[in-house]
Amino acid sequence: MTTTTFEVEAKSGLWRKIVSALPYVALSISIIPILVGYYWVIIATFSYRTEGLFPVDANGNIGGFTLQNWQFLLDPQIWRVTLNSFLIAIGMVIGVGFLSTLTGYALSRMNFRGRKGFLGLTLVLHAFRPELLLIAIFQVLLFIAGIPLLGKVFGFNTVGGVALVMVALELPLGIWLMKGFFDNLSWDMERAALIDGASRFRVWWEIILPQVKPGLAALAIFNFIAGWNAYLIPFTFTIGAKVSNLSVYLNQFSGDTSPTGWNQVAAVGLFQLLPILIFFIFTQETLLSIYGGGAKGGT
Repeated sequence: MTTTTFEVEAKSGLWRKIVSALPYVALSISIIPILVGYYWVIIATFSYRTEGLFPVDANGNIGGFTLQNWQFLLDPQIWRVTLNSFLIAIGMVIGVGFLSTLTGYALSRMNFRGRKGFLGLTLVLHAFRPELLLIAIFQVLLFIAGIPLLGKVFGFNTVGGVALVMVALELPLGIWLMKGFFDNLSWDMERAALIDGASRFRVWWEIILPQVKPGLAALAIFNFIAGWNAYLIPFTFTIGAKVSNLSVYLNQFSGDTSPTGWNQVAAVGLFQLLPILIFFIFTQETLLSIYGGGAKGGT
């Protein structure tokens, strides 16, 4: 009887281990296509060409590794468009982050006339696709271009103009995201500071913002990725390589009259991916604590 009970408990314990391991097995299987894709990109960037997942040389033999696909790094144009991509991405991180935290705090903590209507309007604005607004945006940028000094920075065919449009398009989502984080903060410290005579701005800067660092990190990385990988807006509202970005630069490697050099495309794509990985590495600790915070205190 004792042996039978032991066998049953052993089988039950084994079954529980198998069941608990199933989610990890399913997760591992689901990421295999992603890992294979990254493997191909890395192999393709350092080979003449590929057959499937294997690098081959000019004679079709396995091997043929080369740095020829990375010669674009010697072109001054790549560094110009990289700088433009960086300026657009940083402009979005700062612009959307600053405006979203101010607006999200006001919508979460203050009662004012038109508050619910403004919240509904931000949802409606977020529903509009950029493709629907291209002509209207073009007219606005042309109007800004006619303003002295301001037009040279934020007008049509400027990096600042692209960044301004991208900030406006991403702002509704940023406002709702930050409002959600402010809603989950306790009122206790804020009320104590206001009673002691602190201004709203000081409360927002010194007490509230340090508590929503995970939200700021999430918003920053979302906006950095959106700005760094932006294609439609820079392609539509810029002319020439002087103000284009990496995504527009990458598009020149594929054409209707010439074959696409996929190995060189993979090299440029990997080069474009590296800053995003570096940015994520520096923000991942804050992102991992995204569910930390106080009790719900928003109204």
